[in-house]
Amino acid sequence: MKTLNDFNFKNKKALIRVDFNVPLNDKFEVTDATRIEAAKPTIIKILEDGGSCVLMSHLGRPKGVQDEFSLRHIANKIEDVIGVETIFVSDCIGQVAENAAKNLKPGEILLLENLRFHKEEEAGDKHFAKQLSKLGDIYVNDAFGTAHRAHASTTIVAEFFPKAKCFGTLLAQEIESIDKVMKTGEKPVLAILGGAKVSSKITIIENILDKVDHLIIGGGMTFTFIKAQGGKIGNSLVEDDKMELALEILKQAKAKNVKVHLPVDAIIADGFSNDANKKTVEINFIPDGWMGLDAGSETIKLFHDIVLQCKTILWNGPLGVFEMENFAKGTIELGNSIAEATKNGAFSLVGGGDSVAAVKQFGFEDKVSYVSTGGGAMLESLEGQALPGITAIIEE
Repeated sequence: MKTLNDFNFKNKKALIRVDFNVPLNDKFEVTDATRIEAAKPTIIKILEDGGSCVLMSHLGRPKGVQDEFSLRHIANKIEDVIGVETIFVSDCIGQVAENAAKNLKPGEILLLENLRFHKEEEAGDKHFAKQLSKLGDIYVNDAFGTAHRAHASTTIVAEFFPKAKCFGTLLAQEIESIDKVMKTGEKPVLAILGGAKVSSKITIIENILDKVDHLIIGGGMTFTFIKAQGGKIGNSLVEDDKMELALEILKQAKAKNVKVHLPVDAIIADGFSNDANKKTVEINFIPDGWMGLDAGSETIKLFHDIVLQCKTILWNGPLGVFEMENFAKGTIELGNSIAEATKNGAFSLVGGGDSVAAVKQFGFEDKVSYVSTGGGAMLESLEGQALPGITAIIEE
């Protein structure tokens, strides 16, 4: 795996695919700079070597050229985060971009306009990728969030740098973290899968059963498993057409000696609202008209003990409707348990949109080993799929 450390960037222009698809408010100000901060180590290493950086990214889903999706809105934020003046150019290909790249001096940063202003980007167009390739000497992919897309800037452009391509610091960390869970992690290995639906996690479950010792199932997907085993779940979320599959997963896990842990109690409510009436009941006995919205106190204790036994932990998906304060406790306490295990020496990886949102909301970012920056890419990695953006760098 070639990384930044395999190259000296002195007097070289690094063409870097970053993921600066950041949220903006109605004044076009960046409201969360996490993705820019995540790219900082890569950019700084290249500048300190005596090289320059040509940054390319997408922003949103524009239909042609739309000013609201222009990357010029984020140039100031990049300057704030990196501490280096950022030159913006109004296109990502053609004469204007080529001239700007040609005039770039060591220690400088050039930000190209939104790649998706050209439909050829998402189409993975080779001619478009070739035009991008003219802007740098070494290609660096540091955009894990788009590594599962075979777009021109994430995959095809690498063909034009057969001996001069590598992973940035962020992407290398993502690959290493997933490998720790899937290949090299110290045992016992635990996967915690939450969220609403079994159907969205089937492939992950099937792929990780060979790699884990413990599997905790939580969140809305719990109730498909409980109902499949004859439990009463009231009005809780359920996928009736996935009940046979749930039983098959339990059977496979048993055959592979994986211990599956389901909640034993739930906080239930008589409506999907933070202000609904609530009470705690055994998970198998939820009355009609009530729905499970969070893990109960016995489940929290059970899961805490399991988490502390494990040396490698993957967390993907919350235990309840954490967006509502009254149903956030299960997710918060699980975060506390993982933080404690991490402090005791376990490796913990958090990935997938909702778990990452929970980790940020409740202040666990610095208390776990690694928080993945790529939702879809992370899930496809866990499903065992080869990501085109990664394969493109590894291939000679």
